[in-house]
Amino acid sequence: MHRVEAVDLFCGVGGLTAGLLKAHIQVKAGYDIESACQFPYEANNEGAAFICKDVQQVTKEEIEAHYSEGAIRLLAGCAPCQPFSTYNQGKDMKSDKKWPLLYAFARLIREVKPELVTMENVPDVTKHEVYHDFVKNLEEQGYQVWAQAVLCADYGVPQMRRRHVLLASRIGKVELIAPTHKDKHVTVRDAIGNLPNIEAGQTHPSDLLHRSAALSELNLKRIKVSVPGGSWKDWPEELVANCHKKSSGKTYGGVYGRMEWDKPAPTMTTLCIGFGNGRFGHPEQDRAISLREAAIFQSFPRDYQFFDVTKSQPNNTAISRMIGNAVPVRLGEVVGISFARSLFH
Repeated sequence: MHRVEAVDLFCGVGGLTAGLLKAHIQVKAGYDIESACQFPYEANNEGAAFICKDVQQVTKEEIEAHYSEGAIRLLAGCAPCQPFSTYNQGKDMKSDKKWPLLYAFARLIREVKPELVTMENVPDVTKHEVYHDFVKNLEEQGYQVWAQAVLCADYGVPQMRRRHVLLASRIGKVELIAPTHKDKHVTVRDAIGNLPNIEAGQTHPSDLLHRSAALSELNLKRIKVSVPGGSWKDWPEELVANCHKKSSGKTYGGVYGRMEWDKPAPTMTTLCIGFGNGRFGHPEQDRAISLREAAIFQSFPRDYQFFDVTKSQPNNTAISRMIGNAVPVRLGEVVGISFARSLFH
């Protein structure tokens, strides 16, 4: 039996790790610079150790020490995507301290020479020189590379998230499996339709993550006249924000909207629990989605723990950022399944 073991760089709260574990890949460790990710990473991913360290400071010897003798080694890395995001197109991001992280990942691949590599990022990563250097590096070292933008909803993630996925192997051809849900996407109703009702600003007593942000009196009026799939353009004139009345604001039709029950959710962002930050209104309750709902849209299990209930209350902003930055668990599972089918069947 082939044994694949993984190390997850830029692991965050463990979305990719959790997915790889579901695909029966043993994840030995995750590295991330955000210490707040340690509790969720280790509490939900048995056997995987969290190491709080800048990947640029990680050595070949550290990575190699995690793998067992004889294991097929997978090195996974989903570098923070802010420098490559469409939100930053046109800006000079060369000074962004996250920019060199893909080069740090490439360095570790070059030094460790793992049999398998995977990387996930925003589709616009392909517009940048650092990405093409990364791929060239792999090919020069004898890796066979498969890379493509995928719609996560086609693989059972209940949101319209598009991501660029790269798989590379030194031990045979590898490619992502064919879409599993292309003809039947998982919808908002499928994902969260049976969660208990809560009001804006309320926390459900049986799940402290099922909590939604409070709404101002104005935004409560706005959400009450919002329709699923609509936006602020559906509101009476007196509720429309001044910025949207200007010609420059008229194009932002996707903010202040409700989701639709029978479609996947929009892409979860780090601000996805704010009604005014996108189409993040609940389809029928007068509130934005809760942290738990956001996590479910990222395909985290319903019991995934994001904070230690014995020590702290959840920080909405911090947890929302963790959830929005995560690799959808289901996408991680698909990556793991793809390696297994490509190489061992």
